[in-house]
Amino acid sequence: INAPEWRAPGDARAAITTRHLLAMNSGLAWNEDYVDRGVSDVMAMLWGSGQDDVAHFAAAKPLAQAPGSVFYYSSGTTNILARHLGEIVSGGETAAGRRQQLMQQFMTTRLFQPLGMTTALPKFDAAGTFKGSSFCFCSARDFARFGLLFLRDGVWDARRLLPSGWVDYTRTKTHHETLEPDRHYGAQWWIADDGVTFYASGYETLRIVVSPLRDAIVIRLGTTPAAFGQLVGGRILAVLDALRG
Repeated sequence: INAPEWRAPGDARAAITTRHLLAMNSGLAWNEDYVDRGVSDVMAMLWGSGQDDVAHFAAAKPLAQAPGSVFYYSSGTTNILARHLGEIVSGGETAAGRRQQLMQQFMTTRLFQPLGMTTALPKFDAAGTFKGSSFCFCSARDFARFGLLFLRDGVWDARRLLPSGWVDYTRTKTHHETLEPDRHYGAQWWIADDGVTFYASGYETLRIVVSPLRDAIVIRLGTTPAAFGQLVGGRILAVLDALRG
């Protein structure tokens, strides 16, 4: 991925690939804690010392494990990916404002407009990087449009918006062990225990749930403490079960 933080000769982080970042097994040290500001990397990235350059904050972390060896959810890796995509879209543009403009234009013309997502509001940091880990505000209907794109294998109104095979790749287990036995991970999507349902999981149990078996999408907005996350998950499953017939 050629991150500038890893270019020094002999830096072992240079072995980190795009696939490692997509699968959340880059090996970079990270603490995805939303409670204890004293130990939380994600809070420091979004609201503390890293907020002006979220990708640099994450990429500057040392290796804790060998790349590809251990799954650990890290929103920081999503921001490294977002910066990389922004560099490709902008053709290497260095001015932050211009990079932001080109990335927002890309998101609008390639995704939001074709899907009819009129409320999408992505947020950027001072370096011009889309904060893809956390901040793209949408209405429930627009999140549903995004989910439907994945339910339809990346095709919208007979137009292919995502490369053939991409959706299957994102919903295929890339690491067989996670911290939670009933959840698995693909490439920036969680995979339910049934191995078929996949979903995006936001802060305090926001969800975009895609169910190919039911040919359905469930959107869950609102805020619920993490301690009640299983209750929310159970109710989503109940909705999907109600669609069985």
